[in-house]
Amino acid sequence: MVKIALVSRESAAAKQGIRAGDILESINGHPIRDVLDYRFYLTDTRVTLSLLRDGTPYAVTLRKGEYEDVGLEFETPLMDEKHSCRNACVFCFIDQLPEGMRKTLYFKDDDDRLSFLHGNYVTLTNLSDEDIQRILTMHISPVNVSVHTTNPALRVKMMKNKRAGDVLRYLRTMADAGIALCTQIVLCKGWNDGEELDRTMRDLAAYFPALRSCAIVPVGLTRHREGLTPLEAFSPEECARVIAQVDAFGKECLSRYGSRLFFCADEFYVRAGLPLPEEDYYEGYSQIENGVGMLTSFAEEFSLELSFLKELQEEARLPRTVTVATGVAAAKHLQKLADALSAAVPGLTVRVRPIVNHFFGESVTVAGLLTGRDVAEQLRGEALGDELLFPAAMLKADEDIFLDDMTPKELSLALGGIPCRPCRNDGAEFLQALLGLEEKE
Repeated sequence: MVKIALVSRESAAAKQGIRAGDILESINGHPIRDVLDYRFYLTDTRVTLSLLRDGTPYAVTLRKGEYEDVGLEFETPLMDEKHSCRNACVFCFIDQLPEGMRKTLYFKDDDDRLSFLHGNYVTLTNLSDEDIQRILTMHISPVNVSVHTTNPALRVKMMKNKRAGDVLRYLRTMADAGIALCTQIVLCKGWNDGEELDRTMRDLAAYFPALRSCAIVPVGLTRHREGLTPLEAFSPEECARVIAQVDAFGKECLSRYGSRLFFCADEFYVRAGLPLPEEDYYEGYSQIENGVGMLTSFAEEFSLELSFLKELQEEARLPRTVTVATGVAAAKHLQKLADALSAAVPGLTVRVRPIVNHFFGESVTVAGLLTGRDVAEQLRGEALGDELLFPAAMLKADEDIFLDDMTPKELSLALGGIPCRPCRNDGAEFLQALLGLEEKE
């Protein structure tokens, strides 16, 4: 049962007398515990809602379209609390955060509902047989799974959860029921690489066609690992070997299944100093949110927008000098794009400034983990030009603050008042921002 927080005016629910504060117990006899139950059972065209008001039960019956909303809102988007992680993974990034950051950053979610609604990855250790049955009944698909290894004993050791090995059986259950699986492997040197990685890829490939893709991502290590399991970063040579290993198996899968299935994150290529694959390699960028093909996609978007340069130049603010602050990993790639634009546009000067991550440690090179403080300290006193651009990934998703709670306005003040503008991970938008064009709605 869930508490109703708001009833929209003139909605079907309001017309039936349902009020904020009422408790929704069931729909057509099915108990409602969260947003998945609510959305699934509300698709019937004739629904009977069983409710409580001040402890007194009552019911209303509504006729509606299959996907028509009835006007109820609840206290939280999930209609329930988020499910927290019960693992103690040796590679957990949150365990490597320094003290003193905002409280929400320390919450570890492991929630199958967030997997379906927002694409979050789950380890399956929070799920019961009943939860899996609900996924099958509602055909919740795809499910995003952090697998890491298919060796049950190794998975227990890496995740420090005695259920970690047993719940791997859920992969077969879901695959046999036609539930699509998007998976990831956080690769840790000396743990689940080498022969163990071969085993995991073989085991996961056996779930095709349910297996849609698998991202292999290097473990992220900060300088705040006191008291944690010792882990080492992959060297450039080791990164190259991982790429070769995954690519070789991917070619086998391409021949057998028509898809590579397994892809290394861009970070492996950057660390190895190897060129990134072309767009066709990524088969539609199914794992782009995991950093797989992100740089290639960005460059393709930039190149396409560049073909409209003549029209864009008519609105450009020139002459113009721009500084771009970004992570060390992407800096060379962005500078290459910026140089191509500068060469084609007289009066445009662009400098891409890689920001070293002192807050988390120099081994952390992605832009999304940079703080406003590091940007301010490393750019203070420099001639930055007319505007400072930075990736929007450096800001909280729903609020304009960096990881250290600095705001873009505070960053601007720290840098002498220069306008500071976030750019989404979109090559076309980046090109327009370099030209000084207004942001599109």
